[in-house]
Amino acid sequence: MFNEMYQPNSEIRNHYNNISSWLENMTSKVILEKNAEAETHFRNIGITFSTNNENTRERIIPFDLIPRIFTNSEWSKLEKGVIQRAKALNAFLSDIYNQGEIVKANIIPKEIIYKKNSFEPAMVGFIPPRGIYSPIVGIDLIRTDTNSYFVLEDNCRTPSGVSYMLENREIMMRMFPDLFLMNRVTPIDNYPTRLLQTLMSLAPEKCENEEPVVVLFTPGPLNSAYYEHSFLSDQMGIEMVESTDLFVEGEFLYMKTVDGPKKVDVVYRRIDDEFLDPLCFNPQSVIGVPGIMDVYRTGGVNICSAPGSGIADDKAIYIYVPKMIEFYLGEQPILDNVETWNCENNDDLKYVVDNIANLVVKEVDGSGGYGMLIGPKSSKLEIDNFKQKLSLNPNGYIAQPLLDLSFTPTLIRNQVEGRRVDLRPFCLIGEKAQLSSGGLTRVAMSEGSFVVNSSQGGGVKDTWVLAE
Repeated sequence: MFNEMYQPNSEIRNHYNNISSWLENMTSKVILEKNAEAETHFRNIGITFSTNNENTRERIIPFDLIPRIFTNSEWSKLEKGVIQRAKALNAFLSDIYNQGEIVKANIIPKEIIYKKNSFEPAMVGFIPPRGIYSPIVGIDLIRTDTNSYFVLEDNCRTPSGVSYMLENREIMMRMFPDLFLMNRVTPIDNYPTRLLQTLMSLAPEKCENEEPVVVLFTPGPLNSAYYEHSFLSDQMGIEMVESTDLFVEGEFLYMKTVDGPKKVDVVYRRIDDEFLDPLCFNPQSVIGVPGIMDVYRTGGVNICSAPGSGIADDKAIYIYVPKMIEFYLGEQPILDNVETWNCENNDDLKYVVDNIANLVVKEVDGSGGYGMLIGPKSSKLEIDNFKQKLSLNPNGYIAQPLLDLSFTPTLIRNQVEGRRVDLRPFCLIGEKAQLSSGGLTRVAMSEGSFVVNSSQGGGVKDTWVLAE
């Protein structure tokens, strides 16, 4: 396993020297006080996450005081790789909803695309204003060596977690200002401004406002990411709206205000495709806006991300992203995929069943660490039950080898221990492509755990990129 703080000879890596000294001077009393302060901060501002446990529906996410650190050169490789991947995924979306050249070239079987529930027929033959389907892409990465990074999955619909990224930095700067004086940490507080600029750059040609009007469309306070919706709208200085705040009139979308109707140019939607427009998708939806898709298709408004973007982050599609990069960009992939077996394929299914005890098996549509089997960590009964699931619905699963996520120092009961981490950086695609100098680091708080999802007991920590 790769330890991000220590070299194999137990020497501290140079960029962690200041952190090591800082930890040596931290007393148990200070650690307890700061942990309590961080928890109070998150509780006061309402940062919680949903779980599937009926007894604890909402919880404060565990926050670790020790930042994860990248050098500028390390981040530079990640930045280029994530931007490359985000561009290829957008090119893929444009292609499959229009010419379908990647299918014609026999690079991706058409069944894997067009039979998926996440493929949206309503988008066929239509290109969104400015040609961008997914302007906000979250790429989940793990590190296995000094220069080895693997992509676990792509998130092209409505990637969440950026509020944690920003709040993690805010609480760290508040609690440990001296630590930032000791380290040249690249700021991330400009992300909301960059996000707004990206969304404004995607305003349709019919936009008549000197400054495009952008709104954040939320399904409402019962949504698990509602805090983030409120946080981002506040940080960007835009209105957060629900369906009752919006209406269609003629060729445009309007927002109700105390001063009368106001035309909306860009909708940053945090609502699933199914519920977006009851006239186009689910007729039972009461949280959508009737007719918004008609306005969208006639160029009266832009919806970000585009409906149907979810096909690009389908776990079965993930297998083909390196080939997408070569096909659309004419480049070699900078970041590696994890070797993946698609159980929809009979040969792959046989391999998975025969080797399931050594593999991680995931639901194609799964998230949050649910619906997954970690073979090496599972009992014979759990494995046998999962084999049954595979036999009943092979199309619903993919499998991967269990890669050992990198370790970072983590405070566990006032002691520094190594825990596994992953990373979700956020890429913005508009007039230009850009990556925030940081991301969401999720950490498995339990010893030996590979699951970093907050819903499964994982926590978060601040992510630093050191300036040159």
